[in-house]
Amino acid sequence: QVQLVESGGGLVQPGGSLRLSCATSGFQLDFHSIGWFRQAPGKEREGVSCISSSDFSTYYVDSVKGRFSVSRDYAKSTVYLQMNSLKPEDTAVYYCAVRIDNYYYCSGPNGPNQYDYDYWGQGTQVTVSS
Repeated sequence: QVQLVESGGGLVQPGGSLRLSCATSGFQLDFHSIGWFRQAPGKEREGVSCISSSDFSTYYVDSVKGRFSVSRDYAKSTVYLQMNSLKPEDTAVYYCAVRIDNYYYCSGPNGPNQYDYDYWGQGTQVTVSS
């Protein structure tokens, strides 16, 4: 049974940092693509970052490049999204998702397509405010 559970969200001041965790089970983490998405109130869900299963390349949406970093701990079956220099516009519910596909490439110019991902976590709220 595939499961993803996000944690690590919260309230942080502008300029602060948070590390989101996505604990996974039911599949082998290194064989499949993990995506991080976010949805702000009144906006469509957008792809923030992903790791391709085809070549382990990573993608970051332009608005977070240089501030966010994605990583995996295979021993813990956990994916992390380190978020630094947070801005109010980063406020959103953040989701991790997995595409069960050994050869999925998510790192093109448009990033991960949410409709390609098979399983989703419940989301964690990130609020950046003073």
